[in-house]
Amino acid sequence: MDLLHSSGVELVQYLQLNYRDSQSWFTFISIAADLRNTFFVFFPIWFHLCEAVGIKLIWVAVIGDWLNLIFKWFLFGHRPYWWVHETKLYGNSSLPTLQQFPLTCETGPGSPSGHAMGSAGVWYVMVTAFLTFGLQKKRSGFQKSRVFLAAHFPHQVFTGVLSGMVVAEVFGRINAIYNASFKRYLQITLFLFSFALGFYLLLKVLGIDLLWSLEKAQRWCARAEWVHINTTPFAGLVRNMGALFGLGLALNSPIYAESCKGKRGQQFSFRISCIVASLIVLHVFDSVKPPTQSEFLFYFLSFCKSATVPLAAAAFVPFCVSQLLNRQDTKKL
Repeated sequence: MDLLHSSGVELVQYLQLNYRDSQSWFTFISIAADLRNTFFVFFPIWFHLCEAVGIKLIWVAVIGDWLNLIFKWFLFGHRPYWWVHETKLYGNSSLPTLQQFPLTCETGPGSPSGHAMGSAGVWYVMVTAFLTFGLQKKRSGFQKSRVFLAAHFPHQVFTGVLSGMVVAEVFGRINAIYNASFKRYLQITLFLFSFALGFYLLLKVLGIDLLWSLEKAQRWCARAEWVHINTTPFAGLVRNMGALFGLGLALNSPIYAESCKGKRGQQFSFRISCIVASLIVLHVFDSVKPPTQSEFLFYFLSFCKSATVPLAAAAFVPFCVSQLLNRQDTKKL
C-alpha cells in the first residue's frame, strides 16, 4: 500500500503545483459534489419534474453513503494529508509538502471516497434520467478535485466512483422503493442505524476504535477550525437516516396525496411553483445550523433537520402551493 499511497501523493503534488490557479474551481466542484446538494437542490427539482427520479435519488444517496461508511470502517483507509506525516516510507528524507484547504480535513477514513461514491451514484441517476429525455450526458470534475484537495488518494476516488455507479444501477432495478409504506421506511431506517451502531459498539468492545481517524485529523490538520463535527462518520449516518425517514413520512402523508396526486399535481405550472418555493424554503432552512457544543444534541438536531427536508419539499410546500392556487381559482370565479 505504501507504493500506492506514495504514487497518489505524487499526483496530489502535481495537481497542486500545476493547477494552482484552479483552486477555486476544484473547491467549487468538491462542494457541488457534496450530498447536501442532493437533498437541498437536486431532490426538490427532480421530485416535482419526475417523482420516481426524486425518490430514487434519496435512496441511492442514503444507501450509497451508508455502504460507504461500512466500507470505510472495514478498510481503514488513510488520507494523504495525515499519511505523509505518519508513514515511515520516506525515512530521514524530507516529507512531501501537501497544501491543505478548509475542505481537506475530513475526519473519517479515506477509502473509498464518500464524495466520489455519493456523487457518482446521484449523477448516474440524473444522467440516466436526462438520457431518457433525450439529453446528452455531461461530465463533472469532482474526481480530480478530491485529489487536488489532498482529501483522498486517487485509488480511493476510483473505487468510490465505481461503487456509487453500482449502487445506482442496482436501485434502478428495485421498483419496491416507489410504493413503500411508512412502516417499511421506518423498518429500514432502524435497521441501517442499528447495524452501523451495533457494528461500531461490537468492535469497540473488542478494542477496535472505528473513530481512530478523528484523532489523526485533529493532529495533522493545518488549522484546528477546519476539523468539523459534521464530517464525522456518525454525523453523516444520522443525516442520511433522517432524510430516508422524512421521505417515508412525506410520501405516506395525507397532504402529499391531496396536493401531488390529484389533478393539480399534473399541472406544469404547479410543479414549477413547487420547485421554486421548495428551493427558497430549503435554502433558508439550510442556513440554520445545529449547535456543536453537545455532540448528542448536534446529532439529534441533524437528524430532525434532514428529516424535514424531504417532508417540506414533497408534502408541506406542495400542500401550501396547492391551497394558494385553489384560493386564486376561487377568487376568479
